[in-house]
Amino acid sequence: MQDKEFEYLECEKRYVFFLLMFVGGFLGGFTYSIRGGVFCNAQTANFICMGMAIGNQQWSKALHYFIPMGAYLLGTVLSEALPKPIKKMEIIRWDTLLIGIEMIVIFVLGLVPEAAPFQISQISINVIMSMQYNTFRQARGIPMATTFCTNHVRQVGVYLYKTISHYSDKNNLKRFIVHVGMLIMFMLGVIVSTILCVFMRGKAIWITLIPLGILFTQFLMADLGNEKDFLQLTPRGH
Repeated sequence: MQDKEFEYLECEKRYVFFLLMFVGGFLGGFTYSIRGGVFCNAQTANFICMGMAIGNQQWSKALHYFIPMGAYLLGTVLSEALPKPIKKMEIIRWDTLLIGIEMIVIFVLGLVPEAAPFQISQISINVIMSMQYNTFRQARGIPMATTFCTNHVRQVGVYLYKTISHYSDKNNLKRFIVHVGMLIMFMLGVIVSTILCVFMRGKAIWITLIPLGILFTQFLMADLGNEKDFLQLTPRGH
């Protein structure tokens, strides 16, 4: 039985998901605006575009969309394979390491010349977004997605209805507000990305190091401090 103090781990707190949602929106705007017009946060649009390209017998264009899709698949596989050996080491949590990996990848991508092939950014961002989506799943027991909006739109509708029809249950209103907040953070990330990409081009991606740096610091402090004896605990949703 978990100690009451650790009912939720640091990586399950809501501020974590709000910041990651901002990063997801920012990177979505970044890749679509100045890195080839491809959606790297989720793959539905890429599947549609690839299917249309195949239907029109545009094979090279179809391959163009297959590359980020394959990278996204790779990210999922890695995020399933890596946590177990990291947990056995009992030094830091996989969640902490992942944020550190994201920061390194993003820093390097900010150094990539504008004339470099778009696939460098597309593949890298697809991998880290897939790993982020598959790793961070629940915020204080509420199922979450940190890289796209579809689930949050659905949840807003569900809890709007429940808030109106069961107004005495304050949990419905709380969940409604949380999902609305996630959508707002995603849109804020896209807006900031779109504006900064005009002036900073590829180096605009470094802005995401601010929220990621906050998360990495908080996670590392928890791993080495008050959650040191709880490194074997698995976040909910896994």
